[in-house]
Amino acid sequence: MRQKTNNEDLCAILAKTMKKPTPKIKPTKAPTKNKEQNKSEGLRINKYLALHGYSTRRGADDLISKNQIFINGRRAVLGDKVTDKDKVELRGGQVKKEFRYFAYNKPYGVITHSPQFGQKDIAKDLSGNFNMKGVFPIGRLDKSSTGLMILTDDGRVTDRLLNPKHSHEKEYLVTTKLKLRNNFKEKMEAGVNIEGYKTEKCKVKIIDDFTFRVTLTEGKKHQIRRMCSALFNDVDTLKRERIMNVTLGDLPSGHFRQLQGEELKTFLSSIGL
Repeated sequence: MRQKTNNEDLCAILAKTMKKPTPKIKPTKAPTKNKEQNKSEGLRINKYLALHGYSTRRGADDLISKNQIFINGRRAVLGDKVTDKDKVELRGGQVKKEFRYFAYNKPYGVITHSPQFGQKDIAKDLSGNFNMKGVFPIGRLDKSSTGLMILTDDGRVTDRLLNPKHSHEKEYLVTTKLKLRNNFKEKMEAGVNIEGYKTEKCKVKIIDDFTFRVTLTEGKKHQIRRMCSALFNDVDTLKRERIMNVTLGDLPSGHFRQLQGEELKTFLSSIGL
């Protein structure tokens, strides 16, 4: 019987080695940043001051430029970032700003945004009242619509209330020029195609043959009028009666009342302030 040579033994060993699969090394993923990590990186100082009620972002920039803001004992500069672990101070005698919030019953014919020459707008309507100095409307109602608007001097509210991602409820009382069809409620609630865009689902309560209430969580331009038009009807009157927890109640047309107490606390909490 022939003995294997050293070369044959070496070939056999190499053959066995080559049959074994090479182990795969799994690539390590770069750690993803979670919300807590992002939070730990801090906020820009102007946003931090705005969120904590010291001023608007633009006003915060002014305070920083005037060397009134200090972070951990040093003067802040534009673009600085801070976390909740940092000590932020406002120096120079200015106290934390107290913002004001009002419910306002917009009358028919008043313009809420970009009035043309000779048109009556909210600013002029309120200009005679010293208590309303510096406030502005959040959102808009068209000239022919009436009802509830939120007025404030707090710029933080705008995006939190108007951005579609927040889905805040707004309730309207609507009368139509024609009798409501039998399937009007069903069609309206399911969402209506208005010029290529299908509206979000909504809540509708029929009051009588010509009147209904609708609760929306979005606010496209002239949305209710366009929805009714798509369902072969036209709006006669449109009145907003509620924004989230704030209701119009018996507030007379052209008048306002200040939001206070639990009503204000609930409103601010609902928008994250």
